[in-house]
Amino acid sequence: MNINLDKQQELGKLISKYTDTDGVHPTSIESLFLIRESIISEPVARVNEISFCIIVQGEKEVLLGEERFTYGAGNFIVASVELPVTGQVIDASYDLPYLALKLEFTPTDILEVLHETGVRSGKKQDTKRALFIGESEPSLLDAVVRLASLLDKQKHIPILAPLYKKEILYWVLQSPNGDALQQMAVAGSNAMRIRDVIEYIISNFEKSFRIEDLADMANMSVSSLHRHFKEVTAMSPIQFQKQLRLQEAKRLLLVDFPDIAEVAFQVGYESQSQFTREYARMYGYSPRADMKRFKEELKSLM
Repeated sequence: MNINLDKQQELGKLISKYTDTDGVHPTSIESLFLIRESIISEPVARVNEISFCIIVQGEKEVLLGEERFTYGAGNFIVASVELPVTGQVIDASYDLPYLALKLEFTPTDILEVLHETGVRSGKKQDTKRALFIGESEPSLLDAVVRLASLLDKQKHIPILAPLYKKEILYWVLQSPNGDALQQMAVAGSNAMRIRDVIEYIISNFEKSFRIEDLADMANMSVSSLHRHFKEVTAMSPIQFQKQLRLQEAKRLLLVDFPDIAEVAFQVGYESQSQFTREYARMYGYSPRADMKRFKEELKSLM
């Protein structure tokens, strides 16, 4: 008997039960989301939350900087900081949709598990990639199924959901890449200091900054900041900021259809021509062509 396969099928049935349409579905359990996609999607750029996501069916690809992560049934993926990524479902159909469960968490949640369970934190100087894929071991999968099963037992959610969430984080911390999650909760670690810089850039992406100021914020030299930042995010601080700016620009262009020069200015560009070049390099279309393409797609759906 394949216990993992049985548990995956059980989890798949639960996700299907509570997702009758495509998309990301909030649940009655705080920070728990169920995902269903029945078609192969276009690449979608977004800031990925700090989260754990386990895949039951189908396959997805995520691009972080120049690195490509591919994961499917039997895998989980963890983001230990907020990261600008481009994701695409690459294996899905109406008969066999992409099914996944996402659990968001905070660095404080990690720290609580480390303290309460006695898991020894990693070396303070270690910095590892903040996005990693793992195999869904039986103990982890069992905890995920028990958490999702609470959707059928609503009265038990307040007591049991927090316990199962901690158990899931515990098993992720025990996994081969668990130290990449630990690093974000270790006080004074290089990874935690980089996390502070990441949070600053995300909150102020439209503003210019000096690398020296970011280095001071992290209490690092400029060279150390660059090295540790790239180890965590696969990008330099400038590349990270550029991803955020262009993601927000695309959202503004495709939601409000405003003036392109105004959008460029809103996201922090002083030069519209530079904005147009970098937008086309990232998305494969100029801002104007992308707006036109999106409008035509909307018309075809009406």
